[in-house]
Amino acid sequence: MADDFAADGALAQAIPGFKPREAQRQMAKAVTEAVKTGGELVVEAGTGTGKTYAYLAPALRAKKKVIVSTGSKALQDQLYNRDLPTIARALKFSGKTALLKGRSNYLCLERLEQQNQTGGDLSVQALGDLISVRGWSSETTDGDVSNCNGVAEDSPIWPFVTSTNDNCLGSDCPLYKDCFVVKARKKAMDADVVVVNHHLFLADLVVKEGGFGELIPEADVMIFDEAHQLPDIASQYFGQQLSSRQLQDLAKDIIIAYRTEVRDVQQLQKSADRLAQCAQDFRLTLGEPGFRGNLRDLLSDNNIMRMFTLLDDALELCYDVIKLSLGRSALLDAAFERAALYRTRLKRLRAIDEPGFSYWYECNSRHFTLALTPLSVAERFREVMDNRKAAWIFTSATLAVNEQMSHFSSRLGVDNATTMILDSPFDYTQQALLCVPRNMPEPNHPGGARQLARMMKPLIDANKGRCFFLCTSHKMMRELAIEFRASMTLPVLLQGETSKGQLLKQFLEAGNALLVATSSFWEGVDVRGDALSLVIIDKLPFTSPEDPLLKARMVDCRLRGGDPFNDVQLPDAVITLKQGVGRLIRDTEDRGVLVICDQRLVSRPYGGLFLNSLPPTPRTRDIARAIEFVRQPVDH
Repeated sequence: MADDFAADGALAQAIPGFKPREAQRQMAKAVTEAVKTGGELVVEAGTGTGKTYAYLAPALRAKKKVIVSTGSKALQDQLYNRDLPTIARALKFSGKTALLKGRSNYLCLERLEQQNQTGGDLSVQALGDLISVRGWSSETTDGDVSNCNGVAEDSPIWPFVTSTNDNCLGSDCPLYKDCFVVKARKKAMDADVVVVNHHLFLADLVVKEGGFGELIPEADVMIFDEAHQLPDIASQYFGQQLSSRQLQDLAKDIIIAYRTEVRDVQQLQKSADRLAQCAQDFRLTLGEPGFRGNLRDLLSDNNIMRMFTLLDDALELCYDVIKLSLGRSALLDAAFERAALYRTRLKRLRAIDEPGFSYWYECNSRHFTLALTPLSVAERFREVMDNRKAAWIFTSATLAVNEQMSHFSSRLGVDNATTMILDSPFDYTQQALLCVPRNMPEPNHPGGARQLARMMKPLIDANKGRCFFLCTSHKMMRELAIEFRASMTLPVLLQGETSKGQLLKQFLEAGNALLVATSSFWEGVDVRGDALSLVIIDKLPFTSPEDPLLKARMVDCRLRGGDPFNDVQLPDAVITLKQGVGRLIRDTEDRGVLVICDQRLVSRPYGGLFLNSLPPTPRTRDIARAIEFVRQPVDH
């Protein structure tokens, strides 16, 4: 195994530009050992270690069934289409590989058919998209909607022509034998290596799906990349959620069944309209969008309780009306079960006294979500691991806090795993500079965005743009974008104005842009070379103490005798900061400046913990020194 990573090994011979790295070899050795013994391994591998190859090569060599799970669909595609074929070729791997996504990523032929029949009340844009999807449906072999080039990933048509766990008809579907999800699953059952994502892995654990059995096959080796995301994603799936989107989808399906198959029962249309209206009224009662609040507080409001009752009544009416037509339409039969399921969820969400859970809600401009989330997933996850005899490997560039793995291990219940921390091979002392400027505005200071934009403008100008400005809140992001657009001639891109992929493309094509962004650009974005040589972070990424999930975890921590700030808030913020910082240096040739606009790094005792968890970079408090650094000619 170690020979694969040697200077004259299989990888060097097959992959142009491959250079042996000691940290990569060490990680591969540890993975090989875990695979052989069926052990548990947690590895932090700093940016540039080459962790993907370090787990893929031993996994392919093992000749066992392997599941690799990543943090996002974009990383999943990259792993499956780029990294896996590269390693497979290098090792002359003759086994089969498969890619498996959640069912809403595949075109549902039955729902497309229904949509074609009813037409429905679609906007001109959505109708145009529907025609494009119809054309694509006759030529696609895998039904993966990310390959449908003519239609945007956030097009309103997708929910109508894809299925979810809730509305899939399973083996009752008339087009079951042509189903893309069934084909993808069959391919995964036959494959030696299957690439999934964390959302699918966890959804699959929780919903052993009706009519399908689980989607993800059993395996001998389970590998989780971007593992730092697992505890939070797991808590979503081990809890309960009900969203207005689910309620409106249910209403739409009842209407489709009425218009196509059960035309004589007019009550169906009326009950569905009432449900959709109730969901909309509930959303309006919740007030301003973009807010995550405490459901327990919300339910002390009589008006909200009245809306809850109206929503439950509307679901009950749908349930009663459908009951009279059971057996006449597979779509309607499935809707009947969903109406029952959503009523049970609503009841559970109203019973707010259950300890060990956080009750919360959030809303955007059109939709709301009501949720309860367990405060700890350690026991549940441990149970899952104990029930599946396999090697379990967790890796990410950001797992350790102050060089300790205990925060991650205890959240996921993997306290007995072997752990290792491998530093990045990049030379941060030469490649980067960290600036914590003096005289920064206090966090949340009125007019702070204007002051911050004024202070940072000379540095961004000196660097000719090529900058990510990462913010900890949407409000700060929007205010900064307004300030920069008023004072700068270079292109200022703003997250949310178009899709993430489109923004990155515009950023790279411009060559001198400033991208102002928040959470989704803190991780999973890989811009190498001179295109990005300045990353500015507005403040330390502490989650708002008003966030109900965090609040509940803090109360729970206090009850267990811990210190909420040190045990919950601080480690979470350190890991998020490490992710943001990791955007800057992506390659041995990269060079750049990182600015963290937060005095607390130097003025508070815990500042040392953050600094200690970051790569060893020279530091300055002087913006002029940072400007000098970006102006230095680069010796490539």
